[in-house]
Amino acid sequence: MPQKTELTVEGKRLPVSNLNKVLYPAVGFTKGHLIDYYIKVSPFLLPHLKNRPLTLKRYPEGVEGFFFYEKQCPAHRPTWIKTTKVPRQSKESEQGEINYCVINSLSALVWVANLADIELHTFLHRAPAIDRPTMVGFDLDPGAPADILLCCQVALWLKEHLEQWHLQAFAKTSGFKGLQLYVPINTPVSYDQTKEFAHQLALRLEREHPVHVVSQMNKSLRKGKVFVDWSQNDDHKTTVCVYSLRAMEYPTVSTPVTWEEITDAVKSGSKLAFEPEEVLERIDRHGDLFEPTLHLKQRLPK
Repeated sequence: MPQKTELTVEGKRLPVSNLNKVLYPAVGFTKGHLIDYYIKVSPFLLPHLKNRPLTLKRYPEGVEGFFFYEKQCPAHRPTWIKTTKVPRQSKESEQGEINYCVINSLSALVWVANLADIELHTFLHRAPAIDRPTMVGFDLDPGAPADILLCCQVALWLKEHLEQWHLQAFAKTSGFKGLQLYVPINTPVSYDQTKEFAHQLALRLEREHPVHVVSQMNKSLRKGKVFVDWSQNDDHKTTVCVYSLRAMEYPTVSTPVTWEEITDAVKSGSKLAFEPEEVLERIDRHGDLFEPTLHLKQRLPK
């Protein structure tokens, strides 16, 4: 029988199970460690989850087992878990709406962590304004043998262009193999506008650096290059949230990094990869490097 216990979080009694279940066999990282990390990082993670519809990525048997994405908030959720409705895309088999979980509290975060929801994938908008992104995202995805170091160089080129329009950008590791850049907007804008802006900038980088950059989605074109994925700026796509764990061999985290760290990585060849304890130590030193994305107001160039 599964081992069950209860945690009291924000006055709510939460049943949790299989805390000793190993999710990352390479290092013995358990579900208990997963829940503990999300509790410790929650003061910095929750503001980035607030009111954003969440896609769960669950690994009930750990990172070496099967996994599944769960858009529809589970029917067995507690009554206090908030949800928001998002229209289904026409290509989906059913019409109507999807009722996504919204993780606005520590108790809700512990609840999804107990479901072995290792990865937290969020939209670029907040409910109820589901047609208004709060930022522009660029997912820099390296095609082998390119790696995160080339992503860092591409990020610096991208930053130079953004600065021409007096736009600030903030970077984080994907926690996997790439780097992600976000340009906070927090002013009225549509997905059509942010997607076109990101696409045109990706095309410009491809023209200027054809040996290192590709903007087309065809995977056969990505070998040795960085794919500047502009297509994530869409009202039905989600991306891994900052401070989320990733289901790799080791428990890596999607971690904010400074531009100085990115520049140093290009110069020294040092890889940018961080595990939970390192992330918590970084927060102690730097605070939330991604905090400006929550409120910084900027406008896209016309």
